[in-house]
Amino acid sequence: MRWSGQELASEEAAALPGLARLSTFVRTVETPEFAGIRFHEVMAKSALNKVPGASSMPFGWTINPYRGCSHACAYCLSPETLILMADGRQKPLWDVRVGDEIIGTETVGRYRRYVRTTVHATWNTRKPAYRLTLADGTLLVASGDHRFLTERGWKHVTGTMNGPGTRPHLTTNNKLVGFGSLGVGELEQPQFFDDDYRRGYLCGMIRGDAHVGHYSYRRPSGAMGDVHRFRLALADVEALNRTRTYLDWAGIATTIAWRTNESQHWHAGFLAGIFDAEGSCSRGILRISNADREILDQIQDSPSELGIDHVLEGPNVIGVCNVRVVGGLPMRQRFFRLTGPAITRKLTIEGAAVKSNARLEIVSIEDLGEAIDMIDITTGTGDFIANGVISHNCFARKTHEYLDLDAGKDFDSEIIVKVNVAEVLAKELARPSWGHQPVALGTNTDPYQRAEGRYRLMPGIIAALAESGTDFSVLTKGTLLRRDLPLIAEASSVVNVGLAMSIAIYDDELQQSVEPGTPSTAARLATVTAARELGLECEVFMMPVLPYLTDSRAHLDDAFARIRAAGASSVVYGALHLRSGAKEWFFEWLERSHPELVDRYRQMYGASSYAPREYREWLGKKVRPLLRAHGLDRGMTDDVTGSPRTRSLAGARELAATGSLIAAELPGGVQPTLF
Repeated sequence: MRWSGQELASEEAAALPGLARLSTFVRTVETPEFAGIRFHEVMAKSALNKVPGASSMPFGWTINPYRGCSHACAYCLSPETLILMADGRQKPLWDVRVGDEIIGTETVGRYRRYVRTTVHATWNTRKPAYRLTLADGTLLVASGDHRFLTERGWKHVTGTMNGPGTRPHLTTNNKLVGFGSLGVGELEQPQFFDDDYRRGYLCGMIRGDAHVGHYSYRRPSGAMGDVHRFRLALADVEALNRTRTYLDWAGIATTIAWRTNESQHWHAGFLAGIFDAEGSCSRGILRISNADREILDQIQDSPSELGIDHVLEGPNVIGVCNVRVVGGLPMRQRFFRLTGPAITRKLTIEGAAVKSNARLEIVSIEDLGEAIDMIDITTGTGDFIANGVISHNCFARKTHEYLDLDAGKDFDSEIIVKVNVAEVLAKELARPSWGHQPVALGTNTDPYQRAEGRYRLMPGIIAALAESGTDFSVLTKGTLLRRDLPLIAEASSVVNVGLAMSIAIYDDELQQSVEPGTPSTAARLATVTAARELGLECEVFMMPVLPYLTDSRAHLDDAFARIRAAGASSVVYGALHLRSGAKEWFFEWLERSHPELVDRYRQMYGASSYAPREYREWLGKKVRPLLRAHGLDRGMTDDVTGSPRTRSLAGARELAATGSLIAAELPGGVQPTLF
């Protein structure tokens, strides 16, 4: 690569004052081989990244020699914090993307009100963590510098009464502003594909709004015929789509009947269905109406099971009663979070005044004694709703502007290169406190992206891990891995090493359409063969399997035959997963390349990031016999060499087999994500 001479001249570098001011910044490089991409070289202060304890990843430590900018704002929250979106639903902070519409607040006349705003930036950092516990059971994990709105104004989580740390800070005398989370537990996020939830939703929807008709007619033969007709008519297509999907999964021939001892998931689904069919939420009043006493009894039983306060009102002059949720906005939000209705227009709190009787007094502020990965966002209003309370974002500056980086495109066009990562890693691994836990590479950004050909960071990383006796694994789709195979083979003699090559698509035209600019399938398979020839175990991650595109028996059979011929140890497979952000990009690609599949994908992924459970089960039934037929279903013993297989990626294999979390990449140049 023609790298020398490509460093930005001084007048060009002046356009990057933020990076130039960094004490660890070395230089910014542009080169014709990477049109549209700039590399910002920095001196890393640390190399090992600890995975948050709440994560489902089967590893505890990662190394990212290349990554987006994380020189961070200090005002940040735990990634699991729930953010109130503009549609009234909540999702974890790690799933919030630039451009998302969320709820913030602003003063309108005499009152502060909930208003719609947009996320302008999002970034990661690592800070010492503090946990706030509120009287209603709400928990918040934040940095000490984060600010929340109290009845006495904005206050930091920590501070002092005098000296250099003097600033307004929270104490147990303070009460936060918002509606809180009411200590919602395991049903906080409804499982829309849970069998009980689906049955409950269909029961509520059909009991609430469906019509079953019957009529008889005389056939031409003179015999009488009977017609039974089921009809469900709503103005809201969201509820109709969900009902149609659930009926399809149930084989349509579904019997809806009351049953005793139903699960909480059934009650959640029932309330969602009956609310979509008969419910309303207007001017701060959430009610469900019906005239049938049996149905009214069930409408009251279900919220009782879920701890939702309610009263029965009526009947009115036409015999209709209302089951009304009481307890103000906190209880209405509990209803929405525990039941997950489909109709968006009924959920939003936009325009409502910021007032409630929620018990948001601070009970305790605990120093957790450790630094954790955190996230912050910048919004149009300067605030957002976190776990039901009003939270401030960074007041000092937008980090992406300070560094002259576009936070929304860091991973695509502004690459931070930790040029000294191997040296820093060696020092960290030599510390007496290092516990020699396995380390995973390739879980965030690919360590063998093309720039590795110039920077050669991986040889030093591999050597440091091996010399310290630390097991490691590498997941990549980069064929540059072949350069380091001899070094990895040498390392495998002293530590456990796991290799995995990501190869999802085995149709060359489709592969280049979905993954433009990545190595071809043939080149990656050749890399697998090269690894095996050196005696290294190498798995193939056949992820993601694309519904209707790469899930046919012919495609899978051909793929497994080629994988087997390459000598792969085994195969990890999994259906496509579409998180927010990636989902929008993928649907844009789908509309351009396969418009005939858009409706099918919207049915599958409209309400969830995961493929439906039924699809994953169907895929497993198709894949497992093929794996056996091609000899790729081996356990922990390789029937080619007879040698024990490494367990470096064993946890990942187990998670992938159940369709759960795993590390892999999404199509079209989107960077690897955890899914």
